[in-house]
Amino acid sequence: MAGKIVLLGSGELGKELVIALQRLGQYVVACDNYLGAPAMQVADEFEVLNMLSATELDAVVAKHQPQLIVPEVENIRTERFYDYEKQGITVVPSGKAANYTMNRKLIRDLAAKELGVKTAPYQYATTAEEFEKAVHHIGMPCVVKPLMSSSGKGQSVIKKEEEIEAAWQYALSGSRGDLQEVIVEGFVDFISEITLLTVTQHNGPTLFCPPIGHRQERGDYQESWQPSRQTEAELAEAQNMAQKVTEALGGAGIWGVEFFIAKDGVYFSELSPRPHDTGMVTLAGTQNLNEFELHARAILNLPIPEVTLDRQGVSAVILADQQIDKRPNYSGLERALNASQSDIRIFGKPTARPYRRMGVSLTYGNVDGDLILLRKKAAKLAAQVKIS
Repeated sequence: MAGKIVLLGSGELGKELVIALQRLGQYVVACDNYLGAPAMQVADEFEVLNMLSATELDAVVAKHQPQLIVPEVENIRTERFYDYEKQGITVVPSGKAANYTMNRKLIRDLAAKELGVKTAPYQYATTAEEFEKAVHHIGMPCVVKPLMSSSGKGQSVIKKEEEIEAAWQYALSGSRGDLQEVIVEGFVDFISEITLLTVTQHNGPTLFCPPIGHRQERGDYQESWQPSRQTEAELAEAQNMAQKVTEALGGAGIWGVEFFIAKDGVYFSELSPRPHDTGMVTLAGTQNLNEFELHARAILNLPIPEVTLDRQGVSAVILADQQIDKRPNYSGLERALNASQSDIRIFGKPTARPYRRMGVSLTYGNVDGDLILLRKKAAKLAAQVKIS
């Protein structure tokens, strides 16, 4: 038993993690900046606070005296994690990992400059003038991202001169926290994008889940499938990069490591030190243990004998298309759930807004089955669920 576990961030990923932890007998306090967040609905206790406030964060830690602190989002005063570790509290996967990966600048420089991992060319900017120079230096098309953001917020692609100013303003508006800095990346002409769920352990080898393919719109994932198709050489290259970066950051847990597969090789893109949104496809039973169960075991130092691919699966997001300030209603569930080898998960978010992820459809079949048909089926089921 880990005593109390404080979960910082209580979205849909946190909700599934709380369930996995409680199935292993753990006590979880779910924290977020709004009441009724998904993970709060299933946790033992909850706290509403501004996680960017060091004072409020310190107060919650002092109140609950957790053995483990598990970050689930980016907008946290992560510098405080180092002090919590000095107090004997374990930060998952580590204070360094959480601090580095919440900021694209730290993790990109670690990967590209310290570890020599292949990435797209990039520059940073803190002013409009620096931004324009960086865009011209990198060249168009290029990708713009806030250094701190999630779910594609603030991300855009610049293809022509007239888009520069709008991209700068959009990046600032999508930035989480108080960091007003952006990264400009060279556009990688990729064949596919993959997430390599990587499990690091305190007393066991690093394990890799079967790779997950995914498609994004507005910088946010729309569908994911497992396994993705790439060559053995490309997968080995991705695994080598993932192991290098996770070892440098330290700690135990699951990591969502994103890569571009291009004609000229594999490019490291980003990394999250926690269950990944594209990994929700594992809820379709594609693996013997889903990503949340793997994370729970790893952070509790419980054994993971193996990770096996049991079947092929697809997830497709259910998005809101309007602003809803009270509990949303869902229709179309009976029709969607009538399909075989499929499932629907509603996250239970208390409000909605356009493009907010409110649920996910899941489909599955034999490993050697028709992936295209599964993807079409998942998209159709997701579209049948209406939010009002």
